[in-house]
Formats: sequence, C-alpha cells, structure tokens
Amino acid sequence: MVIEQEATPKVDESLEKNINEQNISEGISQPNKGVGSLLGKDIEALKAVLGDPSRVDLSAYGFHWWIFNKADDQYIQAGVLNGKVVTALGTGQSVNVEPFKIGQPIEEIFSLNVIEPDVTFEYNGSSYKFELSEQDMNNRPIIKMGEYFIQLYIDKYTGSVSSIRYLDKETLIKQRPYEMVYRGTLVEPPELSEGDWVRIEAGTEKQILDITNVIRVRHELKQLEWDEKTAEVAYAHSKDMAVEDYFSHESEKYGDLSERLKAADVLYEVAGENIAANYTDAPAVVEGWLNSESHREALLNEEFTHLGVGVYRKHYTQNFLKSWEQ
Repeated sequence: MVIEQEATPKVDESLEKNINEQNISEGISQPNKGVGSLLGKDIEALKAVLGDPSRVDLSAYGFHWWIFNKADDQYIQAGVLNGKVVTALGTGQSVNVEPFKIGQPIEEIFSLNVIEPDVTFEYNGSSYKFELSEQDMNNRPIIKMGEYFIQLYIDKYTGSVSSIRYLDKETLIKQRPYEMVYRGTLVEPPELSEGDWVRIEAGTEKQILDITNVIRVRHELKQLEWDEKTAEVAYAHSKDMAVEDYFSHESEKYGDLSERLKAADVLYEVAGENIAANYTDAPAVVEGWLNSESHREALLNEEFTHLGVGVYRKHYTQNFLKSWEQ
C-alpha cells in the first residue's frame, strides 16, 4: 500500500504577507442544506438537523467526532470544537453533499469548477499555502467554499466521488493533508495524553468499520459484523508495527496473519488483511485502501462476513474473515 505521509510544514519567508490577491475567488457558496451546511453551526442547530449522534468519538485534532450512522446508505461525521462544527464528512448513496453528489463523475466536477494545484490563505495573521501533487489533484482535490474548504475523495476505479469532507481553515492546518509552507505562527494539533490516544484509537476503529460498511452497501455487498477477538489481533499488529518500526503483513515476532489468528484461537474459512500508516484519520485511510487494488479487493470481497480493526496511533490494520458456516 502506498502510505500517505503527513506533510511536514516548512517556513517560507518569501510567502507574501498579503495573499488575498492570489486567491480572490471565494469559490463555491456554502449550501443551505446537507452536510456542507453544518459548518459553523452550534450543537443545538446540529442536533436540530441530524438528531442525537450514535456516539461521540475523540479526534487527534482537538475536536470531537459526532457520529451519525443509523442508515445503511448515509453516514456523517461532524467534528465539534468549542460548541461549533468545524469539519464534517459525508458518504453513502443518499447523503446530501451539496453542491456535489456521491457517485458524481470527476469529469463533470472538473468541467464545472476551478480546481487549483495550490490553496493559499491567511489565518490569525499567518499565511499558509498547501501544494497538491498530481495524485492529490486526481484523488482528493480541494475547493474553496467561502471561508471553508471542500475536500473530495475520488474513487479512481469508478472515476466518481466516494465521500466529501468539509473543513474550516484551522482544521485544514492541523490536519495538513497536503504539502504545506507557511509564514508566521504555525497552528499545531493539541498535545495528547496516553488516555486521549486510547479513546482516539477506539473511535477510529469503529469509524473504519462504519465507513467500510457504507462503501460495501454502495457496491451491493453485505455489511461486515464486528469481531472483537479479530480486532484484538489487528490492534496487536498495528502496535507491533509502530513500536518495532516496520511496515509489513508479517511480524518477526508473531508471524503472518494466519499465524496471528491461530494464536488467538480465531476460527475462519478465509481471511484477509489491510494495513496502512500515517493517514490523517479513519475517512482518509479507508479512502486510501479503496484506491489501492489489492486493498480494495479485500474491502469489497463478497466472501467476507466479519471484520476486526486495530488502530495504534497512526498505524491501521483491518482483518477480514469469512466465518465458518453454522
């Protein structure tokens, strides 16, 4: 799997202090309905639109993810910081992601919108410039939406929109999904305690399950059931990769997937594994797997019935199973 590295911010003293002239256009207007309309809303307004969340997960960027996963064909994560929605993600066939649509051809989007290879803006007196690679432009372009931004995740195998993320300037800076240069004071993600990471990892694991199942429904496949013992195997592998500083399906200590499942007394007919490292969060890593041929095959394998996910810091493991017929 091609690992999406976190961009290392660089100071650029030549970056113009007044950058408004470089990016005069405010791009797309913020919609009045749908996931994009949630940006800037307070908690009561969010609940008025979506109701109570299924759960609330801590993120690595200071906000909490409010998870709305009650429909098979609609999934929303809304990031709330200081009582306001600062980011939101939508996927699923029936989710409203105005002004776009899930499944919309990328050619149509490029023909109707100006999508630049770099995004430049000011925030709290500092200047920031994000530079997109050719792969970024094709797989996850970004578009201005007034004071906010829209990040589109493109399924390169279908050439269509798979999910859409909306985010404010501060969240974009904290997450740094692209190469970034800046001038001034850099906004940093919060320092995280051991307890914070335990909560983040647990939430991310369930988000990966949720998003995986929404994508499987989109492809007319059965949803996967959570398997706790398999999740423990996946977590152990993610932690082993992080601590021992390697990236492989095979561990020197614990062997390959079949050996690790056998040691945990997990019974199965068929098994598969996806791994990744250094992705921003759950939506980013699942979309990364979807755009990698071998990982996509596991994600969309019609034989699999169960899934265990293990996340340790920024290392991710999915273990798929076909359970024994009862």
